[in-house]
Amino acid sequence: MYFPYLRGKQFELMALRDFSNDNQGNNKIIPIIEPVKQQMNGMNIALGVMIENGMKFAIILNPNDGDFKHENIDNDILKQLPQIIDKKTQWIPAYTYKNNPERLLEHASLNGLDDLMIVLPKGVDVTDERLMSFLSNETVRYIVFANSGARSVRPRLLKLDKHIISLKDRFNSRTRNADYELVNDEFFSDDFAFYSADGLYGFSDYTTIGKDFVEGGMLPYAIAIHLTYKKTEEEIYVHHFVSENNYDQSNIKGKFHEAAQKIEPFFNGCDIVHTSAVDELIEKSKSDDGYPGLGYLKKLSVKNHLELINRILPE
Repeated sequence: MYFPYLRGKQFELMALRDFSNDNQGNNKIIPIIEPVKQQMNGMNIALGVMIENGMKFAIILNPNDGDFKHENIDNDILKQLPQIIDKKTQWIPAYTYKNNPERLLEHASLNGLDDLMIVLPKGVDVTDERLMSFLSNETVRYIVFANSGARSVRPRLLKLDKHIISLKDRFNSRTRNADYELVNDEFFSDDFAFYSADGLYGFSDYTTIGKDFVEGGMLPYAIAIHLTYKKTEEEIYVHHFVSENNYDQSNIKGKFHEAAQKIEPFFNGCDIVHTSAVDELIEKSKSDDGYPGLGYLKKLSVKNHLELINRILPE
């Protein structure tokens, strides 16, 4: 089972809405969503669509990024998402662990929450008795851990008899979009092929967005479109389609066409099965009015990845 870690930014929520509408009743992909905006209108709409389409999701109830970095921001997430209160079987209450187990259990108890998901983005210290005791609590059902530490971590977690999910940042982020052209085709992940054999309940990553949260951004010199695809039976690669004339910040529309026009020859030349997101990008690359905006390109990149994983995971 796949647990993509996504933020509550507009384009990521749009990707989830579109995927949910196209894959009603999906039970292979459960997104973990961390709110980053105090204004929850977009979040409420997306969650409503997923609930209606029978798509399960997890919500981080103690978010760390975006608006919720600031102490004076109301971070009572449940109060701002009233439609999920009575739908407890359709979503998973999730918390990021911050060395505060008693506080998390208190919050869950006050709100009548159980079957909790605990996310440990910095990994697990299995010698920390307080942490391991907390993870053993009967209220905790899912443990999502950054799988980058000692080899002894996974077997120790498996002994807890919980749903264990590995989390890795699989996207090789670069400072400048133009730099993606230096290695435009690279390994992304083989987690889908091996997580079950490793005894894991599921796997998680940050899709084609990467772990680091970025607020907004300036107009780019280069356009880069990141599309994952299945290269072998056990490997997913990501190909970066990058514009050519990257000397200044002008003509973003033209840069989009330079990048997007490379998609169809690559996918057809390698005989790669298209997702609906890939088809939409190819269609837009052929239209003079096809440039949809930077956020929309990120939406299609995320949607392509969700569609790909959904296709290759067994029923």
